[in-house]
Amino acid sequence: MPFIKTEFPGLLIFQPVVFEDARGFFFESYNEKVFRENRVDYRWIQDNQSFSHYGVIRGLHYQNPPKAQAKLVRTLSGKILDIVVDIRTGSPCYGKVYSIELSSENKLQLLIPAGFAHGFSVLSENATVLYKCDNLYEKSAEGSIAYNDPFLNIDWKIPANKVILSDKDQGHPSLKDCKSRFVFER
Repeated sequence: MPFIKTEFPGLLIFQPVVFEDARGFFFESYNEKVFRENRVDYRWIQDNQSFSHYGVIRGLHYQNPPKAQAKLVRTLSGKILDIVVDIRTGSPCYGKVYSIELSSENKLQLLIPAGFAHGFSVLSENATVLYKCDNLYEKSAEGSIAYNDPFLNIDWKIPANKVILSDKDQGHPSLKDCKSRFVFER
């Protein structure tokens, strides 16, 4: 099965089947039929791509309902530490952090359902990240959590003096002060 379950309800790792030979490799990064056969049924309507240098931290971001977004995240080049925080009130994993290295070498993808704040740090010299979304970006639905919230205590695997943040990512609230409107549904 190409999907690996995590302890977080709905959060899955997609491990594509990779065919390698002397020419290189080939794999299906997304196949609607494979996803549906595994009860992973999203309609992807927006692709986002970023290029970042070592030390960049992006996040932690989310969009509130009714404009919430599920994401399918992968790294086209380089290596990142992908981070999610469960912000669904009533979830058995509420406030817990999950991290995974995604790279062009391991070809893993993280399927993030709505209800998680998401971010990543760049561990290689550069990284290009692509993620599919099941809803369009909507500025009025934006929410965020501080990347350095002491309650979350996230190890981004970047020394403090090497962290590069956007102006926007420097002033986010803590988890306890975020305005998430997500409720966990079994």
